[in-house]
Amino acid sequence: MPLVCAKFATRVPQVLVQSRRNNLMATDVGIPLFLPSVSKEIMSASKPMTVSVSKCDQTLISSSMEGQNQLVLKPSEPEKYFKELEVAVRAVQMACLLCQRVQDNLVSKNNGQVHSKDDKSPVTIADWSVQATVSWVLAETFGSENVSIIAEEDVQALSKADAAGLLDAMVKTVNTCLTEAPRFGLPSPIVSLGTSEVLKAISRCNSIGGPIGRFWVLDPLDGTLGFVRGDQYAVALALIEDGEVVLGVLGCPTYPLKKDWLSYHNGYHRIISKLTPPTSESWERGCVIYAKRGSGKAWMQPLLHGDQKLVWPNSARQIQVSSVDNPALATFCVPVEKANSSHSFTAGLAHSVGLRNQPLHVYSMLKYAVIARGHAEVFMKFARAGYKEKIWDHAAGVVIIQEAGGVVTDAGGQPLDFSKGIYLEGLDRGVVACAGAKLHEKIIGAVDASWNSSSL
Repeated sequence: MPLVCAKFATRVPQVLVQSRRNNLMATDVGIPLFLPSVSKEIMSASKPMTVSVSKCDQTLISSSMEGQNQLVLKPSEPEKYFKELEVAVRAVQMACLLCQRVQDNLVSKNNGQVHSKDDKSPVTIADWSVQATVSWVLAETFGSENVSIIAEEDVQALSKADAAGLLDAMVKTVNTCLTEAPRFGLPSPIVSLGTSEVLKAISRCNSIGGPIGRFWVLDPLDGTLGFVRGDQYAVALALIEDGEVVLGVLGCPTYPLKKDWLSYHNGYHRIISKLTPPTSESWERGCVIYAKRGSGKAWMQPLLHGDQKLVWPNSARQIQVSSVDNPALATFCVPVEKANSSHSFTAGLAHSVGLRNQPLHVYSMLKYAVIARGHAEVFMKFARAGYKEKIWDHAAGVVIIQEAGGVVTDAGGQPLDFSKGIYLEGLDRGVVACAGAKLHEKIIGAVDASWNSSSL
Protein backbone atom coordinates (compact mmCIF):
# COMPACT_ATOMS: atom_id res chain seq x y z
CA MET A 1 0.00 0.00 0.00
CA PRO A 2 1.20 3.56 -0.69
CA LEU A 3 1.78 5.81 2.29
CA VAL A 4 0.80 9.40 2.91
CA CYS A 5 4.02 11.37 2.70
CA ALA A 6 3.36 14.38 4.91
CA LYS A 7 2.85 14.68 8.64
CA PHE A 8 -0.37 16.14 9.86
CA ALA A 9 -2.01 16.96 13.17
CA THR A 10 -5.48 17.00 14.65
CA ARG A 11 -6.85 18.48 17.82
CA VAL A 12 -8.35 15.99 20.24
CA PRO A 13 -11.60 17.28 21.75
CA GLN A 14 -11.52 17.87 25.52
CA VAL A 15 -14.55 15.64 26.04
CA LEU A 16 -12.65 12.79 24.42
CA VAL A 17 -9.69 13.25 26.74
CA GLN A 18 -11.97 13.12 29.75
CA SER A 19 -14.06 10.14 28.65
CA ARG A 20 -11.45 7.87 27.08
CA ARG A 21 -8.49 7.68 29.49
CA ASN A 22 -7.22 4.29 28.43
CA ASN A 23 -8.08 3.70 24.78
CA LEU A 24 -8.00 6.49 22.24
CA MET A 25 -9.06 5.50 18.78
CA ALA A 26 -9.05 7.68 15.73
CA THR A 27 -12.68 6.74 15.24
CA ASP A 28 -13.31 9.00 18.23
CA VAL A 29 -12.06 12.04 16.33
CA GLY A 30 -13.91 11.43 13.16
CA ILE A 31 -12.31 8.77 10.97
CA PRO A 32 -12.04 4.99 10.92
CA LEU A 33 -8.31 4.84 11.69
CA PHE A 34 -6.40 3.83 14.81
CA LEU A 35 -3.93 6.28 16.28
CA PRO A 36 -0.77 4.20 16.79
CA SER A 37 0.10 5.49 20.25
CA VAL A 38 -1.03 8.16 22.67
CA SER A 39 0.94 9.18 25.74
CA LYS A 40 -0.43 9.27 29.27
CA GLU A 41 0.31 13.00 29.37
CA ILE A 42 -2.06 13.54 26.45
CA MET A 43 -4.73 11.31 27.96
CA SER A 44 -4.61 13.14 31.29
CA ALA A 45 -4.39 16.65 29.92
CA SER A 46 -7.09 19.10 30.93
CA LYS A 47 -6.88 21.09 27.72
CA PRO A 48 -7.21 20.08 24.08
CA MET A 49 -3.96 18.62 22.83
CA THR A 50 -2.39 18.17 19.42
CA VAL A 51 -1.61 14.63 18.26
CA SER A 52 0.95 14.28 15.47
CA VAL A 53 0.93 11.16 13.34
CA SER A 54 3.97 10.34 11.24
CA LYS A 55 3.89 9.28 7.62
CA CYS A 56 4.66 5.71 8.61
CA ASP A 57 1.56 5.48 10.78
CA GLN A 58 -0.94 6.42 8.11
CA THR A 59 -2.38 3.90 5.73
CA LEU A 60 -4.19 4.33 2.49
CA ILE A 61 -7.00 2.30 1.08
CA SER A 62 -6.05 -0.92 -0.68
CA SER A 63 -5.27 -0.21 -4.30
CA SER A 64 -6.87 -3.53 -5.20
CA MET A 65 -10.28 -1.97 -4.61
CA GLU A 66 -11.91 0.21 -7.23
CA GLY A 67 -12.01 4.00 -7.09
CA GLN A 68 -9.21 4.41 -4.53
CA ASN A 69 -9.73 7.19 -1.96
CA GLN A 70 -7.55 8.38 0.90
CA LEU A 71 -8.61 8.60 4.54
CA VAL A 72 -7.69 11.84 6.26
CA LEU A 73 -8.22 13.10 9.79
CA LYS A 74 -11.00 15.66 10.08
CA PRO A 75 -11.17 17.32 13.49
CA SER A 76 -14.56 18.90 12.83
CA GLU A 77 -16.54 15.65 12.73
CA PRO A 78 -18.40 14.82 15.97
CA GLU A 79 -17.39 11.73 17.90
CA LYS A 80 -20.96 10.70 18.70
CA TYR A 81 -21.96 7.17 17.66
CA PHE A 82 -18.45 6.14 16.59
CA LYS A 83 -18.24 3.39 19.19
CA GLU A 84 -21.68 2.12 18.21
CA LEU A 85 -20.74 2.23 14.54
CA GLU A 86 -17.49 0.34 15.00
CA VAL A 87 -19.14 -2.39 17.10
CA ALA A 88 -21.96 -2.67 14.57
CA VAL A 89 -19.54 -3.08 11.66
CA ARG A 90 -17.54 -5.71 13.51
CA ALA A 91 -20.74 -7.59 14.43
CA VAL A 92 -21.98 -7.54 10.83
CA GLN A 93 -18.59 -8.71 9.59
CA MET A 94 -18.88 -11.71 11.92
CA ALA A 95 -22.50 -12.33 10.94
CA CYS A 96 -21.48 -12.42 7.27
CA LEU A 97 -18.97 -15.18 8.02
CA LEU A 98 -21.72 -17.15 9.76
CA CYS A 99 -24.05 -16.71 6.77
CA GLN A 100 -21.38 -17.72 4.26
CA ARG A 101 -20.78 -20.98 6.08
CA VAL A 102 -24.47 -21.81 6.39
CA GLN A 103 -25.12 -20.90 2.74
CA ASP A 104 -22.27 -23.08 1.53
CA ASN A 105 -23.68 -25.94 3.58
CA LEU A 106 -27.19 -25.44 2.22
CA VAL A 107 -26.11 -25.12 -1.40
CA SER A 108 -23.72 -28.08 -1.30
CA LYS A 109 -25.85 -30.48 0.74
CA ASN A 110 -29.43 -29.22 0.42
CA ASN A 111 -29.91 -30.72 3.87
CA GLY A 112 -33.33 -29.38 4.73
CA GLN A 113 -32.27 -26.53 7.01
CA VAL A 114 -34.81 -24.29 5.29
CA HIS A 115 -38.21 -23.75 6.90
CA SER A 116 -41.22 -21.56 6.16
CA LYS A 117 -42.54 -18.77 8.31
CA ASP A 118 -46.24 -17.99 8.73
CA ASP A 119 -46.08 -15.55 5.82
CA LYS A 120 -44.71 -18.39 3.63
CA SER A 121 -41.33 -16.72 3.09
CA PRO A 122 -38.40 -19.11 3.57
CA VAL A 123 -36.28 -18.79 6.68
CA THR A 124 -33.11 -20.66 7.46
CA ILE A 125 -30.99 -21.48 10.44
CA ALA A 126 -28.91 -18.42 9.51
CA ASP A 127 -31.74 -15.97 10.29
CA TRP A 128 -32.05 -17.04 13.91
CA SER A 129 -28.32 -17.62 14.35
CA VAL A 130 -27.41 -14.13 13.18
CA GLN A 131 -30.12 -12.58 15.32
CA ALA A 132 -28.94 -14.45 18.42
CA THR A 133 -25.28 -13.64 17.72
CA VAL A 134 -25.74 -9.91 17.08
CA SER A 135 -28.12 -9.56 20.01
CA TRP A 136 -25.64 -11.26 22.36
CA VAL A 137 -22.72 -9.12 21.15
CA LEU A 138 -24.64 -5.84 21.55
CA ALA A 139 -25.80 -6.82 25.04
CA GLU A 140 -22.29 -7.85 26.11
CA THR A 141 -20.73 -4.67 24.71
CA PHE A 142 -23.22 -2.04 25.85
CA GLY A 143 -25.01 -3.88 28.68
CA SER A 144 -28.30 -5.70 28.21
CA GLU A 145 -30.13 -2.98 30.15
CA ASN A 146 -28.99 -0.43 27.55
CA VAL A 147 -29.84 -2.46 24.44
CA SER A 148 -33.25 -2.47 22.78
CA ILE A 149 -33.64 -4.25 19.44
CA ILE A 150 -36.28 -4.60 16.74
CA ALA A 151 -35.61 -7.65 14.59
CA GLU A 152 -37.46 -9.72 12.04
CA GLU A 153 -37.43 -13.16 13.66
CA ASP A 154 -39.06 -14.48 16.84
CA VAL A 155 -38.77 -17.73 18.77
CA GLN A 156 -42.25 -19.08 18.10
CA ALA A 157 -41.19 -21.40 15.30
CA LEU A 158 -38.29 -22.66 17.42
CA SER A 159 -40.66 -23.51 20.25
CA LYS A 160 -42.60 -26.09 18.26
CA ALA A 161 -42.15 -29.77 19.04
CA ASP A 162 -40.78 -30.59 15.59
CA ALA A 163 -38.11 -27.85 15.77
CA ALA A 164 -35.74 -29.63 18.18
CA GLY A 165 -33.23 -30.54 15.47
CA LEU A 166 -33.27 -27.05 14.01
CA LEU A 167 -32.80 -25.53 17.46
CA ASP A 168 -29.83 -27.75 18.25
CA ALA A 169 -28.18 -26.89 14.94
CA MET A 170 -28.81 -23.19 15.51
CA VAL A 171 -27.26 -23.24 19.00
CA LYS A 172 -24.21 -24.99 17.59
CA THR A 173 -23.93 -22.44 14.78
CA VAL A 174 -24.12 -19.53 17.23
CA ASN A 175 -21.43 -20.97 19.50
CA THR A 176 -19.14 -21.76 16.57
CA CYS A 177 -19.46 -18.16 15.42
CA LEU A 178 -18.89 -16.63 18.86
CA THR A 179 -15.69 -18.63 19.42
CA GLU A 180 -14.23 -16.54 16.58
CA ALA A 181 -15.46 -13.22 17.98
CA PRO A 182 -11.93 -12.16 19.11
CA ARG A 183 -10.86 -12.22 15.43
CA PHE A 184 -13.33 -9.40 14.93
CA GLY A 185 -12.40 -7.51 18.08
CA LEU A 186 -15.59 -8.59 19.85
CA PRO A 187 -16.26 -10.36 23.18
CA SER A 188 -16.84 -14.11 23.28
CA PRO A 189 -18.53 -16.17 25.99
CA ILE A 190 -16.35 -17.85 28.61
CA VAL A 191 -18.31 -21.05 28.13
CA SER A 192 -20.59 -22.07 25.26
CA LEU A 193 -24.09 -20.65 25.34
CA GLY A 194 -26.86 -23.03 26.24
CA THR A 195 -30.17 -23.35 24.45
CA SER A 196 -31.95 -21.09 26.93
CA GLU A 197 -29.30 -18.38 26.55
CA VAL A 198 -29.53 -18.43 22.77
CA LEU A 199 -33.34 -18.24 22.91
CA LYS A 200 -33.02 -15.37 25.39
CA ALA A 201 -30.79 -13.48 22.96
CA ILE A 202 -33.35 -13.92 20.18
CA SER A 203 -36.23 -12.97 22.49
CA ARG A 204 -34.38 -9.80 23.53
CA CYS A 205 -35.27 -8.41 20.10
CA ASN A 206 -38.78 -7.42 21.19
CA SER A 207 -38.68 -3.64 20.99
CA ILE A 208 -41.66 -1.89 19.41
CA GLY A 209 -39.69 1.20 18.44
CA GLY A 210 -41.31 4.63 18.48
CA PRO A 211 -40.37 8.31 18.43
CA ILE A 212 -38.46 8.45 21.73
CA GLY A 213 -35.31 6.70 22.85
CA ARG A 214 -32.68 4.52 21.22
CA PHE A 215 -33.11 1.11 19.61
CA TRP A 216 -31.30 -1.10 17.13
CA VAL A 217 -32.99 -2.43 13.99
CA LEU A 218 -31.76 -5.78 12.67
CA ASP A 219 -32.65 -7.76 9.59
CA PRO A 220 -30.51 -10.83 10.22
CA LEU A 221 -30.80 -12.04 6.66
CA ASP A 222 -32.57 -9.95 4.05
CA GLY A 223 -33.23 -11.73 0.80
CA THR A 224 -33.69 -15.23 2.15
CA LEU A 225 -34.85 -16.45 -1.24
CA GLY A 226 -31.54 -15.40 -2.76
CA PHE A 227 -29.70 -16.95 0.17
CA VAL A 228 -31.23 -20.41 -0.24
CA ARG A 229 -30.58 -20.25 -4.00
CA GLY A 230 -26.91 -19.55 -3.42
CA ASP A 231 -27.30 -15.97 -4.62
CA GLN A 232 -27.43 -12.44 -3.19
CA TYR A 233 -28.56 -11.45 0.30
CA ALA A 234 -27.67 -8.92 2.99
CA VAL A 235 -27.28 -8.53 6.75
CA ALA A 236 -28.63 -5.15 7.88
CA LEU A 237 -28.13 -3.37 11.19
CA ALA A 238 -29.12 0.21 12.02
CA LEU A 239 -29.38 2.38 15.11
CA ILE A 240 -32.35 4.71 15.55
CA GLU A 241 -32.51 7.46 18.15
CA ASP A 242 -35.57 9.62 18.73
CA GLY A 243 -37.05 8.48 15.43
CA GLU A 244 -33.94 9.22 13.31
CA VAL A 245 -31.62 6.64 11.77
CA VAL A 246 -28.20 7.62 13.09
CA LEU A 247 -26.09 4.82 11.60
CA GLY A 248 -26.47 1.93 9.21
CA VAL A 249 -24.42 -1.14 8.28
CA LEU A 250 -25.04 -3.47 5.35
CA GLY A 251 -23.17 -6.76 5.06
CA CYS A 252 -23.13 -7.99 1.46
CA PRO A 253 -21.29 -11.35 1.39
CA THR A 254 -21.93 -12.08 -2.29
CA TYR A 255 -21.53 -8.55 -3.67
CA PRO A 256 -18.69 -8.64 -6.22
CA LEU A 257 -16.18 -5.83 -6.35
CA LYS A 258 -16.65 -5.52 -10.10
CA LYS A 259 -19.95 -4.17 -11.39
CA ASP A 260 -20.03 -6.54 -14.35
CA TRP A 261 -20.41 -9.55 -12.06
CA LEU A 262 -23.75 -8.21 -10.76
CA SER A 263 -25.41 -9.35 -13.96
CA TYR A 264 -24.48 -12.99 -13.35
CA HIS A 265 -26.19 -15.48 -11.10
CA ASN A 266 -24.02 -16.62 -8.22
CA GLY A 267 -24.36 -20.21 -9.35
CA TYR A 268 -22.66 -19.36 -12.63
CA HIS A 269 -19.79 -17.79 -10.75
CA ARG A 270 -19.39 -20.84 -8.54
CA ILE A 271 -18.59 -22.83 -11.66
CA ILE A 272 -16.24 -20.21 -13.12
CA SER A 273 -14.39 -19.70 -9.81
CA LYS A 274 -13.42 -23.35 -9.78
CA LEU A 275 -11.73 -22.91 -13.15
CA THR A 276 -9.79 -19.73 -12.38
CA PRO A 277 -7.69 -18.85 -9.31
CA PRO A 278 -9.07 -16.09 -7.04
CA THR A 279 -7.58 -12.60 -7.21
CA SER A 280 -7.74 -9.52 -5.00
CA GLU A 281 -10.77 -8.37 -7.00
CA SER A 282 -12.57 -11.70 -7.17
CA TRP A 283 -16.24 -12.22 -6.50
CA GLU A 284 -15.60 -13.91 -3.15
CA ARG A 285 -14.38 -10.72 -1.53
CA GLY A 286 -17.80 -9.45 -0.51
CA CYS A 287 -18.09 -6.23 1.49
CA VAL A 288 -19.58 -4.40 4.45
CA ILE A 289 -20.88 -0.89 3.76
CA TYR A 290 -21.61 1.61 6.52
CA ALA A 291 -22.36 5.24 7.30
CA LYS A 292 -23.09 7.58 10.20
CA ARG A 293 -25.71 10.30 9.88
CA GLY A 294 -24.29 13.77 9.35
CA SER A 295 -20.80 12.61 8.39
CA GLY A 296 -21.30 13.10 4.65
CA LYS A 297 -19.40 9.86 4.02
CA ALA A 298 -20.14 6.21 3.42
CA TRP A 299 -17.47 3.52 3.64
CA MET A 300 -16.86 0.03 2.35
CA GLN A 301 -14.69 -2.72 3.88
CA PRO A 302 -13.84 -6.09 2.34
CA LEU A 303 -14.93 -9.18 4.25
CA LEU A 304 -12.40 -11.18 6.22
CA HIS A 305 -11.19 -14.44 4.70
CA GLY A 306 -9.28 -17.40 6.01
CA ASP A 307 -7.66 -16.70 9.38
CA GLN A 308 -7.48 -12.93 8.98
CA LYS A 309 -8.13 -10.67 11.95
CA LEU A 310 -10.09 -7.45 11.61
CA VAL A 311 -7.79 -4.50 12.16
CA TRP A 312 -9.95 -1.41 12.02
CA PRO A 313 -10.79 -0.03 9.53
CA ASN A 314 -9.93 -3.14 7.49
CA SER A 315 -8.87 -1.41 4.25
CA ALA A 316 -11.99 0.74 4.22
CA ARG A 317 -12.51 3.19 1.42
CA GLN A 318 -15.05 5.90 0.84
CA ILE A 319 -17.85 5.23 -1.64
CA GLN A 320 -20.10 7.68 -3.46
CA VAL A 321 -23.22 7.57 -5.57
CA SER A 322 -23.02 7.96 -9.34
CA SER A 323 -22.96 11.43 -10.86
CA VAL A 324 -25.38 10.40 -13.64
CA ASP A 325 -28.49 12.59 -13.64
CA ASN A 326 -29.81 11.87 -17.13
CA PRO A 327 -32.51 9.15 -17.01
CA ALA A 328 -31.44 7.88 -20.43
CA LEU A 329 -28.02 7.01 -19.00
CA ALA A 330 -29.21 5.73 -15.63
CA THR A 331 -29.43 2.10 -14.49
CA PHE A 332 -32.51 0.88 -12.66
CA CYS A 333 -32.44 -1.74 -9.86
CA VAL A 334 -35.27 -4.25 -10.17
CA PRO A 335 -36.28 -6.46 -7.23
CA VAL A 336 -36.07 -10.17 -7.99
CA GLU A 337 -38.86 -10.98 -5.55
CA LYS A 338 -42.33 -10.32 -6.98
CA ALA A 339 -44.57 -11.11 -4.02
CA ASN A 340 -44.67 -7.69 -2.39
CA SER A 341 -44.08 -5.20 -5.18
CA SER A 342 -45.53 -4.27 -8.56
CA HIS A 343 -43.00 -4.98 -11.29
CA SER A 344 -45.35 -3.90 -14.06
CA PHE A 345 -45.83 -0.41 -12.63
CA THR A 346 -42.15 0.18 -11.96
CA ALA A 347 -41.23 -1.13 -15.42
CA GLY A 348 -43.75 1.19 -17.07
CA LEU A 349 -42.57 4.08 -14.94
CA ALA A 350 -38.94 3.42 -15.84
CA HIS A 351 -39.84 3.47 -19.52
CA SER A 352 -41.89 6.65 -19.25
CA VAL A 353 -39.11 8.56 -17.52
CA GLY A 354 -36.57 7.48 -20.14
CA LEU A 355 -34.59 4.75 -18.39
CA ARG A 356 -33.17 2.74 -21.27
CA ASN A 357 -30.29 0.73 -19.81
CA GLN A 358 -30.72 -2.95 -19.04
CA PRO A 359 -31.94 -3.12 -15.42
CA LEU A 360 -30.05 -4.90 -12.67
CA HIS A 361 -32.05 -7.68 -11.02
CA VAL A 362 -31.04 -7.57 -7.36
CA TYR A 363 -32.21 -9.43 -4.28
CA SER A 364 -32.71 -7.82 -0.89
CA MET A 365 -31.34 -4.55 0.51
CA LEU A 366 -28.37 -5.04 -1.76
CA LYS A 367 -30.22 -2.55 -3.97
CA TYR A 368 -29.31 0.21 -1.51
CA ALA A 369 -25.68 -0.89 -1.59
CA VAL A 370 -25.67 -0.93 -5.40
CA ILE A 371 -26.77 2.70 -5.54
CA ALA A 372 -24.42 3.82 -2.75
CA ARG A 373 -21.47 2.29 -4.62
CA GLY A 374 -22.43 4.04 -7.86
CA HIS A 375 -23.28 0.83 -9.73
CA ALA A 376 -26.87 1.96 -10.41
CA GLU A 377 -28.82 5.18 -10.10
CA VAL A 378 -32.46 4.36 -9.35
CA PHE A 379 -34.38 1.99 -7.08
CA MET A 380 -38.16 2.14 -6.73
CA LYS A 381 -40.50 -0.06 -4.76
CA PHE A 382 -44.27 0.24 -4.87
CA ALA A 383 -45.94 -2.30 -2.65
CA ARG A 384 -49.02 -4.22 -3.63
CA ALA A 385 -52.27 -3.41 -1.84
CA GLY A 386 -52.28 -4.64 1.74
CA TYR A 387 -48.53 -4.88 2.17
CA LYS A 388 -46.83 -2.60 4.70
CA GLU A 389 -43.12 -1.84 4.52
CA LYS A 390 -41.10 -2.77 7.63
CA ILE A 391 -38.38 -0.51 8.95
CA TRP A 392 -35.74 -3.27 9.03
CA ASP A 393 -35.97 -3.54 5.23
CA HIS A 394 -34.91 0.09 4.75
CA ALA A 395 -33.27 1.74 7.79
CA ALA A 396 -29.63 0.79 7.20
CA GLY A 397 -29.80 1.33 3.44
CA VAL A 398 -31.42 4.75 3.66
CA VAL A 399 -28.72 6.38 5.79
CA ILE A 400 -25.96 4.80 3.70
CA ILE A 401 -27.32 6.19 0.43
CA GLN A 402 -27.92 9.62 1.98
CA GLU A 403 -24.39 9.89 3.35
CA ALA A 404 -22.99 8.65 0.03
CA GLY A 405 -24.67 11.62 -1.64
CA GLY A 406 -28.00 10.14 -2.74
CA VAL A 407 -31.64 10.81 -1.96
CA VAL A 408 -34.27 8.47 -0.48
CA THR A 409 -37.91 9.49 0.06
CA ASP A 410 -41.39 8.17 -0.37
CA ALA A 411 -43.11 8.76 -3.70
CA GLY A 412 -44.38 12.10 -2.46
CA GLY A 413 -40.86 13.33 -1.86
CA GLN A 414 -41.07 13.12 1.95
CA PRO A 415 -38.43 11.46 4.16
CA LEU A 416 -39.21 7.95 5.36
CA ASP A 417 -40.60 7.98 8.91
CA PHE A 418 -38.91 5.50 11.25
CA SER A 419 -40.64 6.77 14.40
CA LYS A 420 -43.93 4.87 14.16
CA GLY A 421 -42.93 1.38 15.26
CA ILE A 422 -42.01 -1.57 13.07
CA TYR A 423 -43.79 -0.25 9.96
CA LEU A 424 -43.15 2.74 7.72
CA GLU A 425 -46.49 4.31 8.57
CA GLY A 426 -47.74 7.14 6.40
CA LEU A 427 -45.71 6.05 3.40
CA ASP A 428 -46.89 7.86 0.29
CA ARG A 429 -47.32 5.09 -2.31
CA GLY A 430 -43.78 3.73 -2.29
CA VAL A 431 -40.03 4.23 -1.84
CA VAL A 432 -37.82 6.06 -4.34
CA ALA A 433 -34.02 6.03 -4.02
CA CYS A 434 -31.82 7.93 -6.48
CA ALA A 435 -28.19 8.83 -6.95
CA GLY A 436 -28.85 12.56 -6.87
CA ALA A 437 -31.45 15.29 -6.38
CA LYS A 438 -31.97 16.12 -10.07
CA LEU A 439 -32.64 12.53 -11.03
CA HIS A 440 -34.85 12.08 -7.97
CA GLU A 441 -36.95 15.07 -8.95
CA LYS A 442 -37.55 13.61 -12.40
CA ILE A 443 -38.54 10.22 -11.01
CA ILE A 444 -40.97 11.76 -8.49
CA GLY A 445 -42.57 13.78 -11.28
CA ALA A 446 -42.99 10.66 -13.39
CA VAL A 447 -44.65 8.84 -10.48
CA ASP A 448 -47.23 11.59 -10.15
CA ALA A 449 -47.89 11.57 -13.88
CA SER A 450 -48.32 7.79 -14.05
CA TRP A 451 -50.02 6.95 -10.77
CA ASN A 452 -53.65 7.62 -11.64
CA SER A 453 -53.47 5.28 -14.62
CA SER A 454 -52.08 2.38 -12.57
CA SER A 455 -54.03 -0.41 -10.91
CA LEU A 456 -52.11 -0.36 -7.63
